[in-house]
Formats: sequence, C-alpha cells, structure tokens
Amino acid sequence: MKLRKSAATAAAIAALALTATACGGKEGSAGDKPEGPDTKGTKALSYTVKKDVSVDSAVFKDAKKRGKLVIGAKADQPYLGFQDQSTKEYSGFDIEIAKMIAADLGFSPKQIEWKTVDSGARETTVSKGDVDFMIGTYTINDERKKQIDFVGPYYQAGASLLVRKDEKDIKGPETVRGKKVCSIVGSTPLQNIKKPKYGAKVTELSKYSECVAQMLNNQVDAVTTDDAILMGYAAQNPKKLKVVGKPFSDEPYGVGLRKGDKALQKAIADAIKAHQENGDYKKAFDATIGKSGSEYKDPPAFTDPK
Repeated sequence: MKLRKSAATAAAIAALALTATACGGKEGSAGDKPEGPDTKGTKALSYTVKKDVSVDSAVFKDAKKRGKLVIGAKADQPYLGFQDQSTKEYSGFDIEIAKMIAADLGFSPKQIEWKTVDSGARETTVSKGDVDFMIGTYTINDERKKQIDFVGPYYQAGASLLVRKDEKDIKGPETVRGKKVCSIVGSTPLQNIKKPKYGAKVTELSKYSECVAQMLNNQVDAVTTDDAILMGYAAQNPKKLKVVGKPFSDEPYGVGLRKGDKALQKAIADAIKAHQENGDYKKAFDATIGKSGSEYKDPPAFTDPK
C-alpha cells in the first residue's frame, strides 16, 4: 500500500511540475492535465504599434537602442501570465496588457523579451534595471512603493482560498483556524493569512504549484492568493479543485517600474487608459481570465503618482 501511495504521489507532483507555479516559476497547469490554458481567443488580439514614439526616459531610450523591451512577467499563472513549455510563448491577461503598453511605446510583440521573475525578487529586479518594467499580478502597496513606482491599478483582485473539491469545512478565511494553509514567500496574501485573527497554520513555499501539489497530496488544506490566480488553477483541474468564499483583501494590480521615471510612468499610464477606452482591455479580459470564470468589472480608477 505504501509503495502504491508513493507512486501516486510522485505522479501527481510530476504532473504539477509541468504546470503553472504562480508568482514566478516554470509553467504548466495545476492538476492532472499537462496542457496549458485555452488561449485560442488571444490569437485574434493585436494592437497597432505606434511609430516615432519619443519618451524622455533613460529606460525607454536604452530599450530603443537595444531594439527591444525587457518585461518582467509570470510564467505559471493560467489565464494571467503563463508560458507554454512546448512553444515557450507567453499568454494571459497580464501579457496582453504588457503588449498594449509595448505597442504604444513603439515595440511589436517580436520586440519583447519576457523575463520570468519570482514574487520575492520583483522589487530588486525592477530597481536594478534587469527589466524595463514588471507586470504580473503585482499588488500595489505602500511598502513596495518605498522601492519602486507603480502605474495603476489596472485590475482589482482580492485574496481567496483554493481547496480540494471534496473539502466541506473551509468556506472562507474565518474557517481556516487550525488548518494548514499554503502561500508563497513575498506575496501579500501570505502576510494576510498570517494574521492572528485567522489562526491558520501557514506553510510558506516558493511557488504556488508546490502549494497545489501539497494540497492534492493532503499535506495542506488550502492555498491562498489572489482570486484571479486561484480561479485559473481551478479551471485547469475542475474535478479536484474549487475556489471558496468571497475575496477577503484588496489586491490592486499595477505595473512596477524604476523609481523616479515620471516620463515612462506617464507613457505607460496613457497606454493602458487608451486601450481601456478603445475596448482592447475588455477583449483581452474575455479571451483570458474571463475563460476561468472571473466576471468582468470596469477597471478601477488610477492612483495619481506620488
């Protein structure tokens, strides 16, 4: 019996290793199927690349000289930021937002170099200039704004809980006392679930796919992060996973860039707003996270840069 159980466990973890690891990992899908999310709708999306763009920004000028933008992203979040292992192509809502920005800055999709960045390394990566900007379920908060600047929020998410399909006790954050809840280092949901009022036994890992693997293996009882991310995982494995309860935090997503680059900050803000107004934003939503079950909401108002 032990041998059979060990073999089954290894198989489950191996399948997950091919899948998405939210907040910075290698990709794939969380669950039994190794294939990625349905991205057929994104193939019809395209954005007019502006010509003769000029931005009084050192980051922009360096990108023009090298002939490409280097964009930090996620590779492991189905319908948000996901890299297909076979084609190496990225897809998802955040990826489309990045393509919109790139187009308005004068860069085609072929002039984008994607760089997968772990959640815990995002501020350092942006500050050091290893990426021109970072987009990837990146919650805007005061602590992060001490190190970098943001544009946004362009999307409003909220922390939720992913559990096994047969889970009956966990219905929301108020029901996790004494339960083992997994999240990842460097994430705002991790800090949130650690609050004494929830009373959870917290497991900290580096990738959400590892959290999901442990949950499917009955090592933890739930995974917590943004609802949009969790719905992507549930959509990948609907027979074994479900999202429960209502969001219990505010997770406003923004684009992170080097501190003090006001010209680039304005250019990125203008680009996102333009694509929200012309309908590209909603088309991208419908073709990506809309397929995972997330309901479309009008984008939140941008926060004025400080």
